[in-house]
Amino acid sequence: MRDILIGIDAGTSVIKSVAFDLKGRQIAAAAVPNSYETVGRTGAVQDMARTWADTARTLCELSGKIENLGARVVAIAVTGQGDGTWLIDKAGDPVGKGWLWLDARAGDTVLRLRGEGGDAERFSHTGSGLAACQQGSQLRWMLHEAPEMLEGASTGFHCKDWLYFKLTGIRATDPSEACFTFGDFRTRAYSETVIDVLGLRGQKYLLPDIVDGAVTHHGLSESAAALTGLVAGTPIVLGYVDVVCTSLGAGLYDPGSDTGCSIIGSTGMHMRLATSPDDVRLNDDLTGYTMCMPIPGVYAQMQSNMAATLNIDWILSVAGGLLKSMGVEKTKAELLAQMEVWLAEANDRPPIFHPYISEAGERGPFVDASARASFIGLTMSSGFPDMVRAVFDGLALAARDCYLAMGPLPQRVRLTGGAARSAALRRILGGALGASIQASEREEAGAAGAAMIAAVSLGLYGSMAECIEEWVTPCQRPAEPADEKLSRHFDAVFPAYRQSREVLRPVWETMTKQQDKVQ
Repeated sequence: MRDILIGIDAGTSVIKSVAFDLKGRQIAAAAVPNSYETVGRTGAVQDMARTWADTARTLCELSGKIENLGARVVAIAVTGQGDGTWLIDKAGDPVGKGWLWLDARAGDTVLRLRGEGGDAERFSHTGSGLAACQQGSQLRWMLHEAPEMLEGASTGFHCKDWLYFKLTGIRATDPSEACFTFGDFRTRAYSETVIDVLGLRGQKYLLPDIVDGAVTHHGLSESAAALTGLVAGTPIVLGYVDVVCTSLGAGLYDPGSDTGCSIIGSTGMHMRLATSPDDVRLNDDLTGYTMCMPIPGVYAQMQSNMAATLNIDWILSVAGGLLKSMGVEKTKAELLAQMEVWLAEANDRPPIFHPYISEAGERGPFVDASARASFIGLTMSSGFPDMVRAVFDGLALAARDCYLAMGPLPQRVRLTGGAARSAALRRILGGALGASIQASEREEAGAAGAAMIAAVSLGLYGSMAECIEEWVTPCQRPAEPADEKLSRHFDAVFPAYRQSREVLRPVWETMTKQQDKVQ
């Protein structure tokens, strides 16, 4: 009996395969840590062969946890980290290593493209701001700065596309990544205008066919079946990009409600639902993302701050490093537990923190590869607990900044991502947005969203709305109302947060130029 759907989610931190029954209940999961490396000050790349091997390993481990898995699988859907550039040659072998969304080498390229005059027209088609993390920017950088990187390349993938190719032998990408990078969200097809504005007419051959997993699938290849222990011919579904799949699993698709969705993971994604092309709100700053959903005519409109929990990781590493220098070793779990103590000890009015800790700078609601994190308003009375609280407040203020770029703040925000487990973060975020916060009991929303696409694609449900009713709605926890005192605090602080990040932009540029001279 075929009664299992598998969702693969190849994230920045972890690669996982998750098995669900046909009603959306999680049965088992297998995961391995993801591995990537830095290149110089701003590069970030990943070994493509290892990524496939690690993914195959999770499928093998899942087989060890579920009896007779191969014969029971209805379909496997794959999603993964977005943006980036993963090149292969005609034989299907990697050309170099895959560039990640964390790679900021194309920062100056973005500045030039945004200043050349055609970016407004490009934005009118994609509905998405140009950033250094995107494949279009990265290909343009390679073309002009390191053309040897393109030698022998025949296809440009994103992470999930590479895995789909290894599973099926099909060269394809999905409508979400294709359109926010090179296409028109209205037509769900590549746009000649966008390709020309990016200066990539000669590299159009790299763009694979667009395959909509909501209506199409391909079979598991013989070679992939032999490696994973699964059955050749098993339907494989190309999911949409991970943030779209996660938004599905977390409950963004709720037409008629004033509900947003935030993913607080390594990066922060803040979303509103657009139920038609006319409902998409394009801003004057030409920033954000418009991503096709696996539902006809429906879109997830997003603003994304580049670094979310990376800021928490940073402040914890500062604490851990200081303790270690004094001969005290603490695990990350111990530091996380202590963090709750620090938050409780912090002043109610901590300094302002700009959470731009990533070397890649910022992409939402403004684009600046030179953006850097900072504390504003430190005094002699500021202690380490105040700095920890400021980091959490900074994430919440960044979320508010992102939502306001898309219109009014939502009344309710559905929250997912690793940080959603923190009661303190939920309370702070709710205060900053003046919105109730609703977390989900589902831990693997991205894998679930991919599996939901497969469930609809194979006709297990008549529509995505029917699937959501059974897979998502029962997992929603009661909404936590906003703390009115915190809301008043953030209403008062936000103007200073916004003003200070605007006046610091020339300072970031100066600092970046100085660093480049040193190197």
